[in-house]
Amino acid sequence: MIKATVNGKNAFSIENASQVTCNGVAVDWSAALLPNGNYSVIMNNQSFAVQLRKIDREHKTVSLQIAGQVFDVKLEEPIDQLLAAMGIKDALGRKVNDMKAPMPGLVLQVLVTPGQAIKKGDPVLILEAMKMENVFKATADAVVKEIKVSPRTAVEKGQVLIILE
Repeated sequence: MIKATVNGKNAFSIENASQVTCNGVAVDWSAALLPNGNYSVIMNNQSFAVQLRKIDREHKTVSLQIAGQVFDVKLEEPIDQLLAAMGIKDALGRKVNDMKAPMPGLVLQVLVTPGQAIKKGDPVLILEAMKMENVFKATADAVVKEIKVSPRTAVEKGQVLIILE
C-alpha cells in the first residue's frame, strides 16, 4: 500500500492488487503520454489533462497541475511507512552519530569495520526484527568510529549499535 498526501493535508491509501483502490474504493483509470509531454488521464469516466511539473525522487514528491490547480503529492512506500513506525523516519535525512536499534532484534551481520569511511546509502548492518531482515544504510558520509555489537547478538530498542563520526 502506498500513502499519498496531497498538498500536505489530504491523505489517500492506494493499493494495486488486481485492481487499483484508493481508500478502499475501486478506481477505474488509465493514462496516456501526450506528444507535448503532458498526460491524458481518464478516471471514473472523466478526462483530465495533467501536467507533470516536478518529480523529486529523493524526497518522493511529485508536483502536478490539473485544470490550472497545482497538487503537490508526497508518496510513502511500504518501507517508508515501516521506518516511520519504527521511529527512524526523521533520521534518514541527516547525519546520525549513533546508529540505534529501532526495535528489539538480532544482529545478523555487521558490514563495516572501525575506521572505515562510508558513503551515504552504503549498507552498514543487517538486523532481523519481526521476522524481517532490515539493512541499515548510512544516512550521510561518515567514518565508523566504533562498533558496539557483533553478529548473532540480541539487541533492545534504542541500544547503540554503531557510532559514526
